[in-house]
Amino acid sequence: MVVRVAVIGAGVMGADHAKIIAQDVPNACLQLVCDMDGARARAVADATSAVDCTDDPEAALLREDIDAVIIASPDFTHAPYTKTLIARGKRVLCEKPLSQKIDECLDVMAAEQATGAPHIMVGFMRRYDRAYLDMREALAKGVLGRALMMHNFHRNLATPYSSFTGAMAITNSAPHEFDIARYLLGVEVTTITAHQPRRSDDVVAPVVMVLETDDDQLVTVEVNNNAAYGYDVRAELVGELGSISTNKVAHSRLDARLSSAIRYDEDWRGHYHDTYVAQNRDFMGFVQTGILPEAAASTWDGYAAALVADTGVRALHSGVKERVEMIKKPAFYA
Repeated sequence: MVVRVAVIGAGVMGADHAKIIAQDVPNACLQLVCDMDGARARAVADATSAVDCTDDPEAALLREDIDAVIIASPDFTHAPYTKTLIARGKRVLCEKPLSQKIDECLDVMAAEQATGAPHIMVGFMRRYDRAYLDMREALAKGVLGRALMMHNFHRNLATPYSSFTGAMAITNSAPHEFDIARYLLGVEVTTITAHQPRRSDDVVAPVVMVLETDDDQLVTVEVNNNAAYGYDVRAELVGELGSISTNKVAHSRLDARLSSAIRYDEDWRGHYHDTYVAQNRDFMGFVQTGILPEAAASTWDGYAAALVADTGVRALHSGVKERVEMIKKPAFYA
């Protein structure tokens, strides 16, 4: 079965998805690239030999020659687009966030449950990253004993624009950490605090969060969107019997002029390329079988990460610990 895939949104992430579908996913055909900027849609379609392109996302969602859709359009479009596609019986890989509005997340979940079958994968691709898989395996095999803490660092070279805020660091960057902590530990987050140091300039300072889980573990998350030296994501899982950490993969080291240097990437694309490929291949399996893959993030996971982020913004503004008030998990997502 050849799966005809549409990619909605042809920006940095959408262009990468289009390339992966075209080159790295067996049994997938890149049928359509869509972006409201028609020239950008055409450029990505030409670069990936897509069958067609368009600048009309609403029409794209209704096309009969599409079997599955990857949504990489602006965040505010994710919930309405997924609801339209659920109603049409299409399966969707939706880049995070499912929505930054909790009510919209609940609406998408309700629409999906009403069909009686899963339709949505949320793009928390770290669930496919080898380092985090090693962490999960070590925990499952008892090598670490009981998990006590997880420490996370998420650093970017610089913010994409000057109006970027600490709240946006929590809602745009930290959800990856919120999701991977939930996935590795098999828990839900119950409380969150958020703090910022003071910088000497006017760019957004790092945000440091402390999360408590329903199994009495602690998770720390540092998001530094202006780290200045490069893209750097690290994590350590600490148990009663030991710890396991991610390692930076560097293909070379330069030794010269009495110094040693390892180069950092400018963004996430090189670091996580293989991870995105694995995720997108799993998505094809989901489309073909209707069975949500074990590693995949569900609509519930999208809601949970969005809720932790929303509560984290409240904690940043209040300066006190805030409780994450989740609804009861529907049996549909058990």
